[in-house]
Amino acid sequence: MRAIVTGATGFVGANLARRLLKDGHEVHLFLRSGYTRWRIDEIRDHVQIRLIDINDSERLAQTVKEIRPDWIFHLAAYGAYPSQVDVQRILQTNILGTVNLVQACLKAGFDTFVNTGSSSEYGFKDHAPSENELPAPNSHYAVAKVSATMFCQFTARNQKVRIPTLRLYSAYGPFEEPTRLLPRLIALGIKGSLPPLADPSIARDFVYVDDVLDAYLMAANRKDQALDAVYNVGSGTQTSLKQVVDVARRVLNIKTEPVWGTMKQRTWDTNVWVADSRKIRQQLGWQPHYDFESGFVRTVKWFRENLDRYRS
Repeated sequence: MRAIVTGATGFVGANLARRLLKDGHEVHLFLRSGYTRWRIDEIRDHVQIRLIDINDSERLAQTVKEIRPDWIFHLAAYGAYPSQVDVQRILQTNILGTVNLVQACLKAGFDTFVNTGSSSEYGFKDHAPSENELPAPNSHYAVAKVSATMFCQFTARNQKVRIPTLRLYSAYGPFEEPTRLLPRLIALGIKGSLPPLADPSIARDFVYVDDVLDAYLMAANRKDQALDAVYNVGSGTQTSLKQVVDVARRVLNIKTEPVWGTMKQRTWDTNVWVADSRKIRQQLGWQPHYDFESGFVRTVKWFRENLDRYRS
C-alpha cells in the first residue's frame, strides 16, 4: 500500500512509520519545514519526505494527487502538551488542517483515511464513556479534536468514503515525549531517583504503543466497518499514579520514597480516566497484548538502549 503519514515526527507517528515500513508499505511523510528530526533520523532513507504545510490547501491537493495514496494516517496535531497554548494554532492545525487534508484526499481518491482523535473529546467523566456518548470537551484542544472528528464523520457519510477515527487514550512506549511522565520516571529511575509527583490518585488508561499501532492497521484494513466509525483505543484498565510509581520502583529497583504533591496538578488531571473499548474489540477484533507493567518493561529496555537520544 502507498501510505501518507502526517505527524510522523511525533511519538505515535514515528512508531507508525516504522511499523508501516516493517510491513512492506510505501511510506510518505508530510512534514513541516524545520521539523524535529530525532525520531525519524534512522528511517529517513527508507521513506519519502514531503515538506508541506497542511494549511497550504493548493500544494497539499497537488501533492496528494501525485502520490495517489491507498491509506492516509492523520496524526498531525497541536495542543496536546502543556506548552502548546496558542489557541489560533490549535484550531488551525486540528480543524482546518484536517479539513484541508481530507478534501485533498477526496480529490485524489483513497481506500481508507484514519483520523486520530483523543480521549479528551469526552471531557471529565465518572465512568468509561462509550463512543456514542455526547462529547463534553474541556479544553481548546479537545474542542478542536471533537470538531475534526465530527467533520470526518460527516464527510464519510456524505461522500461514501471510509474515514474512521481512533480516540487514543494514554499511549506510551519508545520515542515518547521527554517531558511526559513515563520518560521522566524512567530517565530518573535508572539513576535511582524519582521526579516531582502530583496526587497519587490521578488516573490514566495507559495503552502500549504497539497495541495502538495494531488499531491503526486494523482500522485501515477493515472494509466492513461503518464508514464514519469512531473507536476508543485504550486498555480498558485504569492505572493510578501510585500504581505507576509502584511499578517503576519495582522494575527499576528505585529505593527512593515518592513525595506526593510536589508537582502542581494540571487542569485536566482526574481520578477517573478509562476507555470503554468494547466496540473496537467486537468490530475490529482488536485487543491489547500488553498490560501496563509488561509494556513498561519493554519501554525501559528501549530507553536503556536509547538514552543518548534524550540527552541530546
